[in-house]
Amino acid sequence: MELSPRGVRTHIALFGKRNAGKSSLINALTGQNTAIVSDQKGTTTDPVYKSMELFPLGPCVLIDTAGLDDTGDLGDLRKEKSLEVLGRTDIVLYVADAGTGLDKSEESFLEQLRQRGLPVILVWNKTDLPGSAPPPQNAVAVSAQIGQGMLQLIENLSHAKPGAKAPGLLDGLVMPGDVVLLVTPIDASAPKGRLILPQQQVLRALLELGAPALVVQPKEIPQALAALAHPPALVITDSQVFKEVANLLPSAIPLTSFSILFARAKGDLQELAAGARAIARLKDNDRILIAEACTHHRQEDDIGKVKIPRWLREKTGKQLEFEFCSGLTYTKDLREYALVVHCGACMINRTEMLHRIEQAQNCQVPIVNYGVLIAYVTGILDRVLQPIPEIQKQEEFCHA
Repeated sequence: MELSPRGVRTHIALFGKRNAGKSSLINALTGQNTAIVSDQKGTTTDPVYKSMELFPLGPCVLIDTAGLDDTGDLGDLRKEKSLEVLGRTDIVLYVADAGTGLDKSEESFLEQLRQRGLPVILVWNKTDLPGSAPPPQNAVAVSAQIGQGMLQLIENLSHAKPGAKAPGLLDGLVMPGDVVLLVTPIDASAPKGRLILPQQQVLRALLELGAPALVVQPKEIPQALAALAHPPALVITDSQVFKEVANLLPSAIPLTSFSILFARAKGDLQELAAGARAIARLKDNDRILIAEACTHHRQEDDIGKVKIPRWLREKTGKQLEFEFCSGLTYTKDLREYALVVHCGACMINRTEMLHRIEQAQNCQVPIVNYGVLIAYVTGILDRVLQPIPEIQKQEEFCHA
């Protein structure tokens, strides 16, 4: 069975008070004992993630959270962890106990969710128990304990609209029948026996589109171009070999990178490009945060820990200070930094990447991702952005 990466799955988070039945609902939807269920309040502590397929919604991640009415110092920490989940949530299932109904704090929380623009489905749970209140008009009545109402809930989920649709990786760039050259270096940082996730996803997108792909390493570019009857419609390269590829490639052939495509599909490419140009304004002793959304074993010449700090010092000639964070943990207060440098975000969803960009914007801190930064420091940012349709339109507007 094909497993979709978590970063492309719809993230569905369950919120509610303790013992409202969030964990039971997760188990009813998955058909498995995914979450621990107990009559004791506060059983769920850290958020629990379960990837699955929900027909007709498709691949998704269900996220179980701690009760929003948790108490004490530890309870406050659990609630804080639960609320952090909102930054990566596409759809909210708010689970209410039909025996007690909604109180003012819950109604206030629901209103806050709607103000954020999040699709919210109110789940009226435990309707099989005596004394349960009738559901509000906008609620889905269920009993997670006996599986009642699950089909209606899934139907509602399939019609939920989780924000603006992300552009596809190749939208406006490649047409069916176009030949595309993929440059994928095999070096010490490449995973053994497989391509990295962005390369896999771009190759899959080309196959689905019906656009032939030729996959080479940088040194094989001249041979590949000579073998083709016509120049490729597009060349997509790993960002770390930007300079080498640009030197080997005629300037008339459109060039971009896997990381640029992900910056567009997962975030706000124009904002990230502006972040790259802010590098010219860096000063001595500025602090820079390098953020990676995944955790991995770092190589001797790791891109985040070693290469990017070196490139930034060489490009600016400044004495810069670097700090690092990785995984789902993201620094909350960014105001102390002059720049945030983010990875390509292949392991997180678009909602979370946009949330991270928004956090930087709110703190008036420029943010850039790895691929856009590398294009800037190698002097080819304008060239690799040129194939992107919305960048072309922006330039046409500016010159009109």
